[in-house]
Amino acid sequence: MSEPFDVCLPGLPDCWETCGNCSDGELNVVDVLVAPGDRVSADTPALVVETDKTTLDIVAERAGRVVAVAVAVGDRVGEGQLLLRIVPEGQ
Repeated sequence: MSEPFDVCLPGLPDCWETCGNCSDGELNVVDVLVAPGDRVSADTPALVVETDKTTLDIVAERAGRVVAVAVAVGDRVGEGQLLLRIVPEGQ
């Protein structure tokens, strides 16, 4: 049996730190597009996070079944934070 894998908030673009026009580093979850039990394909949008000026889709990096969602709409999230846990397809 394959181990579950975690989907975490990726590192933020370097430009966000240098110019500061897109974000002050605060990201908020504005939509959760998956739930435990859902099957996802690689690159399926799973969450939407936003700053005061831009919106980012967070995707499932691999195919599988969502077994946990660690955030909810309205949560503030930071780089490296656990967002979802997925069991690879066929497990």
